[in-house]
Amino acid sequence: MNPQELLIQDYTYDLPEEKIAHYPLPQRDASKLLVYQKGQLTQDTYAHIDAHLPRNSLLIFNNTRVLEARILFQKESGGVIEIFCLEPHEQYKGIATALATEGHVEWRCLVGGASKWKRGLVLSNLISVPNGDTVQLNAAYKEKLADHFVISFSWTPSHLSFAEILHLAGAVPLPPYIKRKAEPGDEQRYQTIYAEHQGSVASPTAGLHFTEDIFQRLEGKNIEHDFVTLHVGAGTFKPVKSVSLSEHEMHGEVIDVSLTTLRHLVADRKGPLVAVGTTSLRTLESLYWMGVKLMSGTTDPFTLSQWEPYSLPADVPAKIALTNLIKWLEKNNRPSIEGRTEVLIAPGYRPRIVKGLITNFHQPGSTLLVLVAALIGDDWRKVYQYALENDFRFLSYGDGNLMWM
Repeated sequence: MNPQELLIQDYTYDLPEEKIAHYPLPQRDASKLLVYQKGQLTQDTYAHIDAHLPRNSLLIFNNTRVLEARILFQKESGGVIEIFCLEPHEQYKGIATALATEGHVEWRCLVGGASKWKRGLVLSNLISVPNGDTVQLNAAYKEKLADHFVISFSWTPSHLSFAEILHLAGAVPLPPYIKRKAEPGDEQRYQTIYAEHQGSVASPTAGLHFTEDIFQRLEGKNIEHDFVTLHVGAGTFKPVKSVSLSEHEMHGEVIDVSLTTLRHLVADRKGPLVAVGTTSLRTLESLYWMGVKLMSGTTDPFTLSQWEPYSLPADVPAKIALTNLIKWLEKNNRPSIEGRTEVLIAPGYRPRIVKGLITNFHQPGSTLLVLVAALIGDDWRKVYQYALENDFRFLSYGDGNLMWM
Protein backbone atom coordinates (compact mmCIF):
# COMPACT_ATOMS: atom_id res chain seq x y z
CA MET A 1 0.00 0.00 0.00
CA ASN A 2 1.35 3.42 -0.99
CA PRO A 3 0.21 5.86 1.72
CA GLN A 4 0.59 8.81 -0.63
CA GLU A 5 -2.28 7.46 -2.74
CA LEU A 6 -4.72 7.25 0.18
CA LEU A 7 -7.85 9.41 -0.13
CA ILE A 8 -8.68 11.53 2.91
CA GLN A 9 -12.41 10.94 2.29
CA ASP A 10 -11.83 7.38 3.51
CA TYR A 11 -10.77 8.69 6.93
CA THR A 12 -13.68 10.83 7.94
CA TYR A 13 -16.87 10.36 9.95
CA ASP A 14 -19.83 12.44 11.12
CA LEU A 15 -18.99 14.22 14.38
CA PRO A 16 -22.01 16.03 15.84
CA GLU A 17 -21.21 19.31 17.57
CA GLU A 18 -22.72 18.06 20.84
CA LYS A 19 -20.13 15.27 21.01
CA ILE A 20 -17.23 17.76 21.23
CA ALA A 21 -16.10 18.44 24.81
CA HIS A 22 -15.81 22.20 25.35
CA TYR A 23 -14.77 21.81 29.00
CA PRO A 24 -12.85 19.11 30.88
CA LEU A 25 -14.55 16.96 33.50
CA PRO A 26 -14.07 18.17 37.11
CA GLN A 27 -11.79 15.18 37.82
CA ARG A 28 -9.09 14.32 35.27
CA ASP A 29 -9.18 10.55 35.71
CA ALA A 30 -12.99 10.35 35.57
CA SER A 31 -12.78 10.48 31.77
CA LYS A 32 -14.02 7.38 29.97
CA LEU A 33 -11.50 4.93 28.56
CA LEU A 34 -12.33 2.76 25.55
CA VAL A 35 -10.05 -0.28 25.28
CA TYR A 36 -9.44 -1.91 21.88
CA GLN A 37 -7.66 -5.27 21.72
CA LYS A 38 -7.76 -7.81 18.90
CA GLY A 39 -11.00 -6.37 17.55
CA GLN A 40 -12.75 -6.42 20.95
CA LEU A 41 -14.01 -3.30 22.72
CA THR A 42 -14.54 -2.71 26.43
CA GLN A 43 -14.95 0.49 28.42
CA ASP A 44 -13.79 1.76 31.78
CA THR A 45 -12.42 5.02 33.20
CA TYR A 46 -8.86 6.33 33.31
CA ALA A 47 -8.85 5.85 37.09
CA HIS A 48 -8.60 2.10 36.37
CA ILE A 49 -6.25 2.21 33.39
CA ASP A 50 -3.69 0.13 35.30
CA ALA A 51 -6.07 -2.85 35.02
CA HIS A 52 -5.68 -2.75 31.23
CA LEU A 53 -1.89 -2.58 31.13
CA PRO A 54 0.37 -5.62 31.61
CA ARG A 55 2.86 -5.68 34.44
CA ASN A 56 6.33 -4.43 33.48
CA SER A 57 4.97 -2.18 30.71
CA LEU A 58 6.77 1.06 29.89
CA LEU A 59 4.66 4.17 29.26
CA ILE A 60 6.22 7.09 27.40
CA PHE A 61 4.77 10.57 28.00
CA ASN A 62 5.38 13.88 26.24
CA ASN A 63 6.43 16.42 28.88
CA THR A 64 6.16 19.53 26.74
CA ARG A 65 4.51 22.57 28.31
CA VAL A 66 1.95 24.74 26.53
CA LEU A 67 2.85 28.39 26.08
CA GLU A 68 0.38 31.22 26.65
CA ALA A 69 0.85 31.86 22.96
CA ARG A 70 -2.19 33.99 22.07
CA ILE A 71 -1.77 37.76 22.51
CA LEU A 72 -4.39 40.41 21.77
CA PHE A 73 -3.46 43.96 20.77
CA GLN A 74 -5.96 46.79 20.37
CA LYS A 75 -5.30 49.49 17.78
CA GLU A 76 -6.06 53.13 18.50
CA SER A 77 -9.04 52.81 16.15
CA GLY A 78 -10.45 50.12 18.44
CA GLY A 79 -9.80 47.16 16.14
CA VAL A 80 -8.27 44.04 17.68
CA ILE A 81 -5.28 42.20 16.25
CA GLU A 82 -4.71 38.66 17.53
CA ILE A 83 -1.17 37.27 17.37
CA PHE A 84 -0.68 33.54 17.78
CA CYS A 85 3.00 32.75 18.46
CA LEU A 86 3.94 29.51 16.70
CA GLU A 87 7.69 29.10 17.04
CA PRO A 88 10.85 31.23 17.19
CA HIS A 89 12.54 32.54 14.08
CA GLU A 90 15.25 30.26 12.70
CA GLN A 91 17.99 32.64 13.89
CA TYR A 92 17.67 31.15 17.40
CA LYS A 93 19.37 27.94 18.43
CA GLY A 94 16.16 26.51 19.80
CA ILE A 95 12.89 27.23 21.58
CA ALA A 96 14.48 27.39 25.03
CA THR A 97 17.05 29.94 23.82
CA ALA A 98 14.40 32.13 22.21
CA LEU A 99 12.13 32.00 25.27
CA ALA A 100 15.04 33.06 27.48
CA THR A 101 15.81 36.08 25.28
CA GLU A 102 15.35 39.46 26.99
CA GLY A 103 14.20 42.75 25.49
CA HIS A 104 13.61 41.70 21.90
CA VAL A 105 12.72 38.56 19.95
CA GLU A 106 11.43 37.54 16.53
CA TRP A 107 8.74 34.88 16.27
CA ARG A 108 6.81 33.07 13.56
CA CYS A 109 3.13 33.83 14.10
CA LEU A 110 -0.38 33.60 12.77
CA VAL A 111 -2.19 36.94 12.79
CA GLY A 112 -5.94 37.40 13.12
CA GLY A 113 -7.05 40.66 11.54
CA ALA A 114 -3.81 40.95 9.55
CA SER A 115 -5.56 42.89 6.78
CA LYS A 116 -6.17 45.70 9.28
CA TRP A 117 -2.51 45.86 10.32
CA LYS A 118 -0.53 48.15 8.06
CA ARG A 119 3.14 47.40 7.75
CA GLY A 120 5.10 49.89 9.81
CA LEU A 121 2.37 50.27 12.43
CA VAL A 122 3.72 49.22 15.83
CA LEU A 123 1.14 47.73 18.19
CA SER A 124 1.54 48.29 21.94
CA ASN A 125 0.18 46.77 25.12
CA LEU A 126 0.66 47.92 28.69
CA ILE A 127 0.97 44.88 30.94
CA SER A 128 0.53 44.92 34.71
CA VAL A 129 3.14 42.97 36.67
CA PRO A 130 2.20 41.39 40.04
CA ASN A 131 4.67 43.65 41.89
CA GLY A 132 2.76 46.71 40.65
CA ASP A 133 5.10 47.67 37.81
CA THR A 134 4.03 48.08 34.20
CA VAL A 135 5.66 46.59 31.10
CA GLN A 136 5.18 47.97 27.61
CA LEU A 137 5.07 45.27 24.94
CA ASN A 138 5.44 46.26 21.28
CA ALA A 139 4.81 44.17 18.18
CA ALA A 140 6.03 45.10 14.70
CA TYR A 141 5.00 43.32 11.50
CA LYS A 142 8.33 42.44 9.88
CA GLU A 143 7.60 39.95 7.10
CA LYS A 144 4.73 38.01 5.53
CA LEU A 145 5.50 34.50 4.29
CA ALA A 146 3.33 31.84 2.67
CA ASP A 147 1.71 30.48 5.82
CA HIS A 148 2.81 32.78 8.63
CA PHE A 149 4.17 36.19 9.60
CA VAL A 150 7.47 37.12 11.21
CA ILE A 151 6.69 39.43 14.13
CA SER A 152 9.29 41.44 16.01
CA PHE A 153 8.47 41.81 19.72
CA SER A 154 10.21 44.26 22.03
CA TRP A 155 9.49 45.30 25.61
CA THR A 156 10.59 47.64 28.37
CA PRO A 157 11.87 47.21 30.95
CA SER A 158 13.94 44.69 29.04
CA HIS A 159 15.16 42.43 31.86
CA LEU A 160 12.19 40.08 31.50
CA SER A 161 12.48 36.99 29.29
CA PHE A 162 10.03 36.36 26.46
CA ALA A 163 8.68 33.38 28.42
CA GLU A 164 7.78 35.78 31.23
CA ILE A 165 6.23 38.20 28.74
CA LEU A 166 4.01 35.46 27.32
CA HIS A 167 2.96 34.45 30.82
CA LEU A 168 1.99 38.04 31.61
CA ALA A 169 0.43 39.06 28.29
CA GLY A 170 -0.72 35.84 26.63
CA ALA A 171 -3.60 33.40 26.93
CA VAL A 172 -3.79 29.61 26.61
CA PRO A 173 -4.35 28.80 22.91
CA LEU A 174 -7.37 26.52 23.04
CA PRO A 175 -8.02 24.54 19.82
CA PRO A 176 -10.28 26.23 17.23
CA TYR A 177 -13.05 23.65 17.72
CA ILE A 178 -13.44 24.71 21.37
CA LYS A 179 -15.59 27.70 20.56
CA ARG A 180 -15.05 29.83 23.63
CA LYS A 181 -12.38 32.08 25.08
CA ALA A 182 -9.79 30.64 27.42
CA GLU A 183 -10.79 30.87 31.08
CA PRO A 184 -8.61 30.85 34.23
CA GLY A 185 -9.24 27.13 34.74
CA ASP A 186 -7.73 26.32 31.35
CA GLU A 187 -4.30 27.43 32.53
CA GLN A 188 -4.21 24.30 34.67
CA ARG A 189 -6.51 21.87 32.86
CA TYR A 190 -5.05 22.33 29.37
CA GLN A 191 -1.70 21.35 30.83
CA THR A 192 -0.59 17.88 31.92
CA ILE A 193 0.44 17.52 35.56
CA TYR A 194 3.97 16.58 34.44
CA ALA A 195 4.44 19.38 31.87
CA GLU A 196 8.00 20.68 32.10
CA HIS A 197 9.65 22.05 28.94
CA GLN A 198 7.97 25.12 27.44
CA GLY A 199 7.42 25.19 23.70
CA SER A 200 4.02 23.85 22.59
CA VAL A 201 1.03 25.77 21.26
CA ALA A 202 -1.26 22.76 21.75
CA SER A 203 -1.44 20.29 24.60
CA PRO A 204 -0.46 16.61 24.25
CA THR A 205 -4.01 15.87 25.28
CA ALA A 206 -3.74 12.11 25.88
CA GLY A 207 -1.86 12.95 29.06
CA LEU A 208 -4.50 15.31 30.44
CA HIS A 209 -6.31 12.36 32.08
CA PHE A 210 -3.35 11.25 34.22
CA THR A 211 -3.20 12.04 37.94
CA GLU A 212 -0.84 11.33 40.80
CA ASP A 213 -3.21 8.56 41.91
CA ILE A 214 -2.86 6.86 38.52
CA PHE A 215 0.92 7.07 38.66
CA GLN A 216 0.88 5.47 42.10
CA ARG A 217 -1.34 2.65 40.82
CA LEU A 218 1.00 2.09 37.87
CA GLU A 219 4.01 1.96 40.15
CA GLY A 220 2.25 -0.60 42.33
CA LYS A 221 1.93 -2.83 39.27
CA ASN A 222 5.59 -2.36 38.32
CA ILE A 223 4.59 -0.30 35.28
CA GLU A 224 7.37 2.16 34.52
CA HIS A 225 7.19 5.49 32.76
CA ASP A 226 9.55 7.94 31.11
CA PHE A 227 9.40 11.15 29.12
CA VAL A 228 10.23 12.49 25.69
CA THR A 229 9.70 16.05 24.50
CA LEU A 230 7.92 17.02 21.31
CA HIS A 231 6.79 20.63 21.05
CA VAL A 232 3.35 20.48 19.48
CA GLY A 233 2.76 23.01 16.71
CA ALA A 234 -0.48 24.54 15.43
CA GLY A 235 -0.14 22.26 12.42
CA THR A 236 -1.63 19.49 14.53
CA PHE A 237 -5.01 21.16 13.81
CA LYS A 238 -4.25 21.73 10.12
CA PRO A 239 -7.01 20.03 8.11
CA VAL A 240 -6.14 17.86 5.15
CA LYS A 241 -7.65 19.91 2.31
CA SER A 242 -6.20 17.85 -0.53
CA VAL A 243 -7.96 14.85 -2.07
CA SER A 244 -5.03 12.50 -1.39
CA LEU A 245 -2.32 12.47 1.26
CA SER A 246 0.37 13.01 -1.37
CA GLU A 247 -0.62 16.67 -1.67
CA HIS A 248 -0.74 17.36 2.08
CA GLU A 249 2.25 19.13 3.60
CA MET A 250 2.90 17.70 7.06
CA HIS A 251 3.98 20.12 9.78
CA GLY A 252 7.41 19.76 11.36
CA GLU A 253 7.87 19.57 15.12
CA VAL A 254 10.91 19.77 17.39
CA ILE A 255 11.83 16.72 19.48
CA ASP A 256 14.29 16.33 22.34
CA VAL A 257 15.03 12.96 23.95
CA SER A 258 17.65 12.46 26.64
CA LEU A 259 20.39 9.86 26.68
CA THR A 260 18.91 8.51 29.91
CA THR A 261 15.55 7.92 28.24
CA LEU A 262 17.17 6.24 25.23
CA ARG A 263 18.96 3.83 27.56
CA HIS A 264 15.62 3.13 29.26
CA LEU A 265 14.04 2.36 25.87
CA VAL A 266 16.61 -0.31 25.01
CA ALA A 267 16.69 -1.91 28.47
CA ASP A 268 15.35 -5.46 28.68
CA ARG A 269 11.77 -5.69 29.93
CA LYS A 270 8.99 -8.25 29.81
CA GLY A 271 6.14 -5.83 29.12
CA PRO A 272 5.22 -3.77 26.05
CA LEU A 273 6.07 -0.15 25.31
CA VAL A 274 3.01 2.12 25.18
CA ALA A 275 2.97 5.68 23.83
CA VAL A 276 0.78 8.12 25.71
CA GLY A 277 -0.39 10.33 22.87
CA THR A 278 0.23 10.56 19.15
CA THR A 279 3.06 13.01 19.81
CA SER A 280 4.89 10.47 21.96
CA LEU A 281 4.35 7.80 19.30
CA ARG A 282 5.55 10.13 16.56
CA THR A 283 8.66 10.92 18.59
CA LEU A 284 9.49 7.28 19.33
CA GLU A 285 9.02 6.15 15.76
CA SER A 286 11.08 9.12 14.53
CA LEU A 287 13.91 8.08 16.84
CA TYR A 288 13.97 4.70 15.13
CA TRP A 289 14.37 6.26 11.69
CA MET A 290 16.97 8.72 12.92
CA GLY A 291 18.97 5.75 14.19
CA VAL A 292 18.61 4.08 10.78
CA LYS A 293 19.72 7.28 9.02
CA LEU A 294 22.74 7.51 11.31
CA MET A 295 23.86 4.08 10.08
CA SER A 296 23.81 5.30 6.47
CA GLY A 297 26.20 8.18 7.19
CA THR A 298 23.75 10.88 6.08
CA THR A 299 24.78 14.47 6.81
CA ASP A 300 21.48 15.29 8.54
CA PRO A 301 20.28 12.23 10.48
CA PHE A 302 18.17 14.18 12.97
CA THR A 303 15.75 15.75 10.49
CA LEU A 304 13.03 13.48 9.16
CA SER A 305 10.81 14.46 6.22
CA GLN A 306 7.22 13.24 5.99
CA TRP A 307 7.65 10.38 3.51
CA GLU A 308 11.27 9.48 4.29
CA PRO A 309 10.52 6.43 6.48
CA TYR A 310 8.74 4.76 3.58
CA SER A 311 11.96 4.70 1.53
CA LEU A 312 14.56 3.92 4.21
CA PRO A 313 15.81 0.38 5.01
CA ALA A 314 13.07 -1.22 7.10
CA ASP A 315 14.78 -4.34 8.44
CA VAL A 316 16.92 -2.79 11.19
CA PRO A 317 15.91 -4.09 14.66
CA ALA A 318 14.62 -1.31 16.93
CA LYS A 319 17.23 -1.97 19.60
CA ILE A 320 20.06 -1.55 17.09
CA ALA A 321 18.62 1.69 15.69
CA LEU A 322 18.25 3.21 19.17
CA THR A 323 21.67 1.95 20.25
CA ASN A 324 23.17 3.85 17.31
CA LEU A 325 21.73 7.04 18.78
CA ILE A 326 23.11 6.20 22.22
CA LYS A 327 26.60 5.56 20.82
CA TRP A 328 26.49 8.83 18.86
CA LEU A 329 25.54 10.81 21.98
CA GLU A 330 28.24 9.14 24.06
CA LYS A 331 30.88 9.70 21.36
CA ASN A 332 29.95 13.36 20.96
CA ASN A 333 29.42 13.97 24.69
CA ARG A 334 25.85 15.15 24.11
CA PRO A 335 23.03 14.81 26.69
CA SER A 336 20.14 14.39 24.24
CA ILE A 337 18.99 13.92 20.68
CA GLU A 338 17.60 17.17 19.33
CA GLY A 339 15.84 16.91 16.01
CA ARG A 340 12.86 17.78 13.87
CA THR A 341 10.27 15.38 12.49
CA GLU A 342 7.65 15.74 9.76
CA VAL A 343 6.84 12.02 9.54
CA LEU A 344 3.29 11.24 8.45
CA ILE A 345 2.21 7.87 9.83
CA ALA A 346 -0.46 6.41 7.58
CA PRO A 347 -1.83 2.98 6.60
CA GLY A 348 1.06 1.04 5.12
CA TYR A 349 3.32 2.08 8.01
CA ARG A 350 4.45 -0.62 10.47
CA PRO A 351 5.35 0.61 13.99
CA ARG A 352 8.92 -0.32 14.95
CA ILE A 353 8.94 0.54 18.66
CA VAL A 354 5.42 1.06 20.00
CA LYS A 355 3.00 -1.78 20.86
CA GLY A 356 0.15 0.27 22.29
CA LEU A 357 -1.24 3.80 22.10
CA ILE A 358 -3.27 5.83 24.57
CA THR A 359 -4.95 8.72 22.78
CA ASN A 360 -8.05 10.91 22.58
CA PHE A 361 -10.64 10.81 19.79
CA HIS A 362 -9.52 12.88 16.81
CA GLN A 363 -11.10 15.13 14.21
CA PRO A 364 -12.57 13.64 11.03
CA GLY A 365 -10.22 13.84 8.06
CA SER A 366 -7.17 14.62 10.18
CA THR A 367 -3.65 13.20 10.00
CA LEU A 368 -4.13 12.02 13.61
CA LEU A 369 -7.07 9.86 12.57
CA VAL A 370 -4.99 8.55 9.67
CA LEU A 371 -2.32 7.62 12.23
CA VAL A 372 -4.88 5.62 14.23
CA ALA A 373 -5.91 3.82 11.04
CA ALA A 374 -2.27 2.93 10.43
CA LEU A 375 -2.18 1.14 13.78
CA ILE A 376 -5.49 -0.77 13.84
CA GLY A 377 -6.62 -0.73 10.21
CA ASP A 378 -10.28 -0.38 9.30
CA ASP A 379 -11.23 -1.18 12.90
CA TRP A 380 -10.82 2.54 13.58
CA ARG A 381 -14.40 2.84 12.29
CA LYS A 382 -15.61 0.29 14.86
CA VAL A 383 -13.83 2.18 17.66
CA TYR A 384 -15.23 5.57 16.68
CA GLN A 385 -18.74 4.27 16.04
CA TYR A 386 -18.78 2.63 19.48
CA ALA A 387 -17.61 5.90 21.07
CA LEU A 388 -20.31 7.90 19.28
CA GLU A 389 -23.04 5.45 20.30
CA ASN A 390 -21.93 5.24 23.94
CA ASP A 391 -21.71 8.92 24.87
CA PHE A 392 -17.95 9.34 24.76
CA ARG A 393 -16.73 12.93 24.65
CA PHE A 394 -14.53 13.87 21.69
CA LEU A 395 -11.36 15.86 20.96
CA SER A 396 -8.94 17.66 23.31
CA TYR A 397 -11.04 17.87 26.48
CA GLY A 398 -12.84 14.62 25.76
CA ASP A 399 -12.43 10.96 26.65
CA GLY A 400 -9.82 8.59 25.25
CA ASN A 401 -8.88 5.10 24.27
CA LEU A 402 -6.18 2.49 24.69
CA MET A 403 -5.36 0.59 21.50
CA TRP A 404 -3.24 -2.51 21.25
CA MET A 405 -1.67 -3.29 17.90
